[in-house]
Amino acid sequence: MWKKKSNKGKEDEKVLEVKDLSIHDVRKAIHAYADHKPNEVPLSVIINHDLTIDYHLLSPFIDGIPKKRFYMSKETYELFEEQDQELAKEIDLVQQAVDQYIEQTGETPVIDSDPYKRISYYKLERLFLLSERPQRDFYLTGEEYMITYKKPK
Repeated sequence: MWKKKSNKGKEDEKVLEVKDLSIHDVRKAIHAYADHKPNEVPLSVIINHDLTIDYHLLSPFIDGIPKKRFYMSKETYELFEEQDQELAKEIDLVQQAVDQYIEQTGETPVIDSDPYKRISYYKLERLFLLSERPQRDFYLTGEEYMITYKKPK
């Protein structure tokens, strides 16, 4: 009744060599993957639980596995170098909270009268949407209520 799983698919899997690839090379491969993936497959499938990237899915578009670690936000799809891993986690945390806040209140959680549309952590915490307060500021962009860590000019 129950059959043992075959390992045939594992043998065919391409072995990727570790290479000195830049963030630009990885970004280029991600864009190529996004252009060729079926519409019903979200781009987030290439992002592992720890926000690292699944290079085996990118293998048709990249020459190997980068020596450096890169992280990608599941919410904004921004790519970060290893030293910015916490930033990738914080962006996901705050973006999820902002989305839930807008869904619950119909308003944006920005500081009142702030010309840069800085996110109000107080508003998010008041509705228990933010478990920990980030050390940096985030701002609401004009693109579908997405956030950014870059202060608008």
